[in-house]
Amino acid sequence: MTRLVDAHDAALFDLDGVIYLGPHVIDGVTSTLSELRATGIKVGFVTNNAARTPEAVAAHLVELDIEAVGTDVVNSTQATVRMLQADLEPGSSVLVVGTEALESQLREGGFHPVRSLHDHPSAVVQGYHPAIEWNQLETGAIAVQNGVPWYATNPDMTRPTERGILPGCGSQVAVIRACVNVEPRMAGKPYRPLMDETVLRLGADHPIFVGDRLDTDIMGANAVGMASLFVFTGAHGKADLVAADESSRPTHIGFDVTALLQPTRVVDTLDDGRVRCGHQVLDVSSGQVVVLEDPVDVESQLDALWATLHAVWHLGCTADAVLDRLDLLR
Repeated sequence: MTRLVDAHDAALFDLDGVIYLGPHVIDGVTSTLSELRATGIKVGFVTNNAARTPEAVAAHLVELDIEAVGTDVVNSTQATVRMLQADLEPGSSVLVVGTEALESQLREGGFHPVRSLHDHPSAVVQGYHPAIEWNQLETGAIAVQNGVPWYATNPDMTRPTERGILPGCGSQVAVIRACVNVEPRMAGKPYRPLMDETVLRLGADHPIFVGDRLDTDIMGANAVGMASLFVFTGAHGKADLVAADESSRPTHIGFDVTALLQPTRVVDTLDDGRVRCGHQVLDVSSGQVVVLEDPVDVESQLDALWATLHAVWHLGCTADAVLDRLDLLR
């Protein structure tokens, strides 16, 4: 059996909503990653979250029985640091709006992190903070209003957790954005810097990116011409896929990361106005997608959805009556 991952030399994973939800590893992750490593596939973890260092993220993964070291993890702070190194003089003062982990990585990158405008910062760097103090946001807003260049680690408005969907870095960025008339320079997905940094650090030639968000993970992969696998264990779902524009459409879909070890899902367009994926055949002759056989399990529903997406994205069909029948997919 040829597996989806066999066309790639590396598998890159988003974390929240793909590998874990809060303190809980998602089903199938541990065995899948072990199998990938055993067959020579490079494994990398890519996160927009700048609240923790790569070493802290790796330690969390190890606590979840996932093999990982700090060099396996690439976060948006590392990509931000590379941007700063191209723009600022070494040792420049940088105003930190974020965690101590963000501060320590900026220091390791050759900059002088500060928390006050009296230190005359050359840039503002903002990253997600789970307990942000309002004063940090106010200080950052004033600095940007005074013309200090503004960098933000990522644009994620939300983040999936075991408790539900919560505000992310983008929501905190929006607080400063409400006070200024400029946009921050972004390092994280869907922007190129983090994706380029990941490929550079891992030395991957033909990677595939696995993510749960269309607007960051999948769009980011598409921005650098990377194959992608969308999974249903995190933030986005079937309705988001149907509505996705060309920039945020994945190369593949699967219920979770175990799809990497399964055959590639393929859609065939038949001559009689039907499309087929696996054992699922859909009638699209009227311009409306019609499922001909009830998909009763997850894999058949994924087949039906992938055929539906092909019809919507490439044939201009509508799919109003299909999604309710795919009740095992979020």
